[in-house]
Amino acid sequence: MYPIRCFTCGAPIGDKFEKFKKLVDSGMPVNKAFEELRITRYCCRRMLLTHVEYIDDIVELDMLYMKKKYKR
Repeated sequence: MYPIRCFTCGAPIGDKFEKFKKLVDSGMPVNKAFEELRITRYCCRRMLLTHVEYIDDIVELDMLYMKKKYKR
């Protein structure tokens, strides 16, 4: 789950996340991707740069917990 709005300024960034990820994965430098997407605020840039997907890990841990819980 990626962020929809910047935590600091409240600007919508959710619509830019997928495009940003595609640009960076294709080899474009991060600063050029920000320029292309017109993301100029440092707080919004931080939101995209520091985002980490944890949902798969959380689901896996929850499944392990549920197995232990009902195994007893």
